[in-house]
Amino acid sequence: MNLNQISLPVTDLSEACKFYQLLGCLQIVDTTHYARFESPEGPATFSLNLVQECPPHGVVIYFEVADVDSTCVSLQRLGLTIDEQPETKRWLWREASLRDPSGNQVRIYHAGVNRRHPPWRVTTAG
Repeated sequence: MNLNQISLPVTDLSEACKFYQLLGCLQIVDTTHYARFESPEGPATFSLNLVQECPPHGVVIYFEVADVDSTCVSLQRLGLTIDEQPETKRWLWREASLRDPSGNQVRIYHAGVNRRHPPWRVTTAG
């Protein structure tokens, strides 16, 4: 099983598309109610679905980059607001946070080996 598609609700598709394009995502589908993007690196895709109202949710979309700090500086130069500046978290990821125009949480992060192999990784028998 390979997770490679996430869909986010948005209340203004045009503004949301501009936001994700500023993040470097390549838009590959464009309709009046739906847009799909390719990740700036790797084969993953994600989509945006136009809704009347975004439900309260805990959805967070993560984009891994090599250098969180310089990426955040670049995004700020493009006019985006970083809500939480880059910080090394207790789970050993360097991470910053912002929101898209519909309020969805977006994390810019670098986990490296710790994403799949943290020091506390569970060892399974067999």
